[in-house]
Amino acid sequence: MPDSLGQALLVRARNAIAAEFGAPTAREPDDPALHRPGATFVTLTQEGHLRGCIGSLEAHRVLDDDVRANARAAAFADPRFAPLRPAELQRTRIEVSLLSPATPMGFSDEDDAVRQLRPGIDGVILEWNGRRGTFLPQVWESLHEPHLFLNLLKQKAGLPTDFWAPDVRLHRYEVQKWKEPQNR
Repeated sequence: MPDSLGQALLVRARNAIAAEFGAPTAREPDDPALHRPGATFVTLTQEGHLRGCIGSLEAHRVLDDDVRANARAAAFADPRFAPLRPAELQRTRIEVSLLSPATPMGFSDEDDAVRQLRPGIDGVILEWNGRRGTFLPQVWESLHEPHLFLNLLKQKAGLPTDFWAPDVRLHRYEVQKWKEPQNR
């Protein structure tokens, strides 16, 4: 996907948040991909620290609607953070990740699953008995070791880090990502 799509997604994400405050919004460039189904994650950071991250794992609405909804959710509904305040918007940096469709991983046991992980490339969804967690590929930037990546993903899904069961399901996906410039 061209950079024009990335710019269109970033502007829509920022505008969706700004509109909640009644703040001015920017002109929104168009891109044909915005009118097709797509799944995004919107990540908000301040001075390099996470401030919110919400997204869709599957394409269930058009990309334009998905990025706007996830931007608002990241800003105002991430349970890990208080809702974003108007004064924070200017210093908040937005990143939009566009997810590829997730594909199931086949593996014989946990060690086999870990061997198949591709650091820096794979986003991973872990599911077991109604519990689910995901890490975007960007998480590899701080968790370089595949065993640690999987253990912390289990923890995110509400499972012990040493948990494993034969019916654990893993799916992998890749992302294209765009981030606002540093000088925001």
